[in-house]
Amino acid sequence: MSQPAMINRYRWYELVGIYGGIFVFLTFILAPFVEGFLVSLKPLGRLFSSPYRFWPENGSFEAYRTMWVSVPGFARYIFNSFFISIIVTAVVLALVVPAAYAFARFKFRGSGALLAAFLAVNMFSGAVLLIPLFRLMRSFGVLNTYFAMIVPGVAFLIPSAIWLLRTYMMRIPRELDEAAFVDGASHFYTLRRVILPIAMPGITVVAITTFIGSYAQQFIFALTFNSKSEYMPLPVGLFAYFGRQEVVWNELMAASFVGIAPAVIVIFFLQRYLVSGLTAGAVKQ
Repeated sequence: MSQPAMINRYRWYELVGIYGGIFVFLTFILAPFVEGFLVSLKPLGRLFSSPYRFWPENGSFEAYRTMWVSVPGFARYIFNSFFISIIVTAVVLALVVPAAYAFARFKFRGSGALLAAFLAVNMFSGAVLLIPLFRLMRSFGVLNTYFAMIVPGVAFLIPSAIWLLRTYMMRIPRELDEAAFVDGASHFYTLRRVILPIAMPGITVVAITTFIGSYAQQFIFALTFNSKSEYMPLPVGLFAYFGRQEVVWNELMAASFVGIAPAVIVIFFLQRYLVSGLTAGAVKQ
C-alpha cells in the first residue's frame, strides 16, 4: 500500500491553523488595496458618510475618467516612471551580472569587506544622503533631468541585487567553469556562454525585483532633484497636484491604481519566471 502524501498527515486542527494563518496574512496584505479600490468607486460626497458601507452605494468608475482631466500630464507621469524603471533595471543588470559572477567564483583580498559594505548600504535610508547627492548632482549640472533620478536609483539597488544574484550563482557547479577553462575558454566567454543561460532564472528574479524597487522609490529622489513637470514620475506628479489643494480621494485612488498598472502587468507576465527562478535557486547543487 502506498504511503499517504505528507500534506494528508496533518491533523484537522493543524490544517485549520495553517489555512487560518494564511487567510489572516492575506487579509492584512490585501485589505488596503481592496479598500483603496472601493474608495475609487465611491462618489466624493459619500466617502466619509456614516454608517460605514463596505460596498459603495451608487458606485461607478467615473473617477477613472475624470482623473485624466484633473491631473494634467498624467500619461506623461506614467511614462516617466516606466522609463526610469526600465533604464535603472538595465543598468543594474549590466553591472550586477559580472560583479555577482566575480564574487561567486573568485577569492580576492577585500571581497568580504566589500560585500559587507554593500550590505551596509541597504541599512541607510536614501533620505540620509539627499543633501550630499543634491550637491553632487548640482555640481555636475544634471538636476532636473532623468539622469538625476536614474543614478541614485541604480546606486541604491545594486547592493541587494549583487547579494541575490551572487547567492544564485554560487549554487551553479564550478565543474562547468573548469570544463570551459580546459577547452580554452576565457572568464568572459564562460560567463557569457556557460553561466548566463543557467543563471537566467536568477537574473530574471533580480530584474523583476529591481524594476519594482525602482518604481517604488522614485518619490524621494524626484522630489529633491527635479522640479520640472516633464521629468516628474508618477508619485511626485500626483503629490504635486493632490498635495496643494483639497484632496479628491476617489480620483487619487483611481490615479494610483492606473499608475501601478504597468508594474502589475510586468509582474503578471513574468510571474512564472519569478517562481521558477526562486525554486531553481533553492534546489541547485
